[in-house]
Amino acid sequence: MFEIASDKLVYALSQNHAPVARVTNGETVVFHTCDCFQNQITHEEQEFGTLDWERINPATGPLFIEGADPGDTLAVEILSIDVAEQGVMTTGPNLGVLGDELAENVIRMVPIRDGVAHFSSSLRIPLSPMIGVIGTAPAGADVSCGTPGDHGGNMDCTKIRAGATLLLPVNVPGALLAMGDLHAAMADGEVAVCGIEIAGKVTVRLHVIKGKTWKLPMLIDAEHVIAIASEERLDEAAERATKNMVDFLEGSCGMERAEAVLLLSAAGSLRICQVVDPKKTARMELPRVYAEQLGFSFANA
Repeated sequence: MFEIASDKLVYALSQNHAPVARVTNGETVVFHTCDCFQNQITHEEQEFGTLDWERINPATGPLFIEGADPGDTLAVEILSIDVAEQGVMTTGPNLGVLGDELAENVIRMVPIRDGVAHFSSSLRIPLSPMIGVIGTAPAGADVSCGTPGDHGGNMDCTKIRAGATLLLPVNVPGALLAMGDLHAAMADGEVAVCGIEIAGKVTVRLHVIKGKTWKLPMLIDAEHVIAIASEERLDEAAERATKNMVDFLEGSCGMERAEAVLLLSAAGSLRICQVVDPKKTARMELPRVYAEQLGFSFANA
């Protein structure tokens, strides 16, 4: 097992970054991560002006995977996510959905004890750790870790959690995978501009898939196959996530396009991932049993 320390950070996903390490196809890797503020916030009275905003949304990496060539798919099997003992939340003017209604910045430290987040003296939130930022290097210009796209990035999708396998495009040799921005818990939408931001570590197993042409990113878990899309507007992201799932059903499961649309209208669920990043992210979820009944094998994906 290979481990990458939390001081190996990038603030953009880029083909120009030198890899911090190289691993073989099939390797298990542990990524140690900072929180999205790079652990800068330590108490609730801290002034926002003390933060270095050039150090927001760091990702640990990038990692070069041997045998990953442009046009391949990188399958990131998420084995476990372990979080630290304290998280942080914040919102304020010009932040999140209601930033125009808030007069001052608010910081809340959130202790993690006994398997729950202690949101307040009376409220407890069950832990549901997930990865906010995870992606491969794009083939073109650098993309800030704060922005999602077809390469992955800051998708803030609550389904990117232990037990799921995320499929990402390989755009450059070695893929150059990086990840960070863990949340101890986060609701769909991320309306305050944050979840419970937290440091931690992610253990993944990496597989290179040759010869697949799915529209990515996609995610597979025990119950669903999920198409994820990010666009400038939420309605555009929702439309493209739906189209990408239709493309999957048509191309990999042999459905007629109109029939695939009908199936999604009857059994698919179109959901919001986040509405607060430079691009908005939506996902189309379909119970995987339908793809399996059509003869698609996720074991061979």
